[in-house]
Amino acid sequence: MMFALQLGAPSRGQTMIRDANEGDLDAVVAIYNAAIPGRLATADTEVVSVESRRAWFHDRDHRRHPIWVSERDGQVVAWLSFGKFYGRPAYAATAELSVYVDPTAQRKGIATELVDAAVARAANLGLSTFLGFVFAHNERSITLCRKFGFEQWGLLPKVAVLDGIERDLLILGRRLGGDAAPHKALQTGGALPRR
Repeated sequence: MMFALQLGAPSRGQTMIRDANEGDLDAVVAIYNAAIPGRLATADTEVVSVESRRAWFHDRDHRRHPIWVSERDGQVVAWLSFGKFYGRPAYAATAELSVYVDPTAQRKGIATELVDAAVARAANLGLSTFLGFVFAHNERSITLCRKFGFEQWGLLPKVAVLDGIERDLLILGRRLGGDAAPHKALQTGGALPRR
């Protein structure tokens, strides 16, 4: 079962959110690597190779923990992954969300569209809880999570050191279910094609 969602009017440029395939891995890694120097979105401090991310891409059940890409004008401009939380069976309905947007495509609502789609599709993936692990100084990611009803469920003080500065890590969480209406952007956005 493939996932694809068309958003936007053709005259304004369309965004397609779809399952990632191996051909997208170069773009996914490039977007991730672009986030490293900012010291906001990842604890990696050196760029990663496409080869080093191949296992991350393949060693997952894509029916429950997919990777989605956001395509605009035929270019991958962002991605979202549903990661297993803690790898134990009792946590099977919980996923860690990770969202990365190409610097040239930021502040255009793409991350919002991706999280919107994730919330809307959670039940289809068998997920009832989303987690986000966000540096406390990453205000844009915190704002994005709060927009979707994530709350602070934990604080890990000074657990990361980035360029000699100790940083706190927030654990943000959201329970999903019948009360988890999708964000307004997705409600007006288009149909989910079935293949």
